[in-house]
Amino acid sequence: MRRILATHHHADHVGGISRLVEAYDVPVYGPAAEQIPARTVALRDGDQVELSPLHASFSVLEVPGHTAGHIAYVGAGMAFVGDTLFMSGCGRLFEGTAAQMLNSLSRLASLPGDTLIYCAHEYTLDNLKFARAVEPENGDILQRTEASNDLRRRHQPTVPAPLSLELKTNPFLRTAQPTVAAAAAAHAGHHLGNQAEIFAAVRGWKDQF
Repeated sequence: MRRILATHHHADHVGGISRLVEAYDVPVYGPAAEQIPARTVALRDGDQVELSPLHASFSVLEVPGHTAGHIAYVGAGMAFVGDTLFMSGCGRLFEGTAAQMLNSLSRLASLPGDTLIYCAHEYTLDNLKFARAVEPENGDILQRTEASNDLRRRHQPTVPAPLSLELKTNPFLRTAQPTVAAAAAAHAGHHLGNQAEIFAAVRGWKDQF
């Protein structure tokens, strides 16, 4: 059976759902805390979604920050994360706080390292430019930039990527690293007392990058 799995309410993610439902009469899964067009199954943290044709089960994680009710689907070695986590980046804080997003990213960062991260946009090259500004001496970022440039030259996607690579190259998952903390404080022009403040500074820096 076909299913539509929505992560959050933004129009670029759900704008075509109503027409798809008219054409195919498929059930629509989405976060209970948000208005999703034609939603038939409202999901909350810990719920399970069974995809029997794929013989796969996905757990629902509430990951607010980009939007108030954003969810991710995790299972079968994959995580469909919408706009919470990008390749070497994360979503803007449209409805949530820095502390919320930091907690959401921490939940995703705790998944097994070989989990394949499927985000919703091909922003990798732009995100890597920012990652290099934060950690210019990080060799993993330089290697990933070369590999991602090669993929895009061949018209190949950079998505998905394993979580283990994100942990090495994504500044928003590396706020506990001294290099990221120092760069964030230097950019902010003052001491940052905890990871939430570091994350907020890095997110604000990226917003203006």
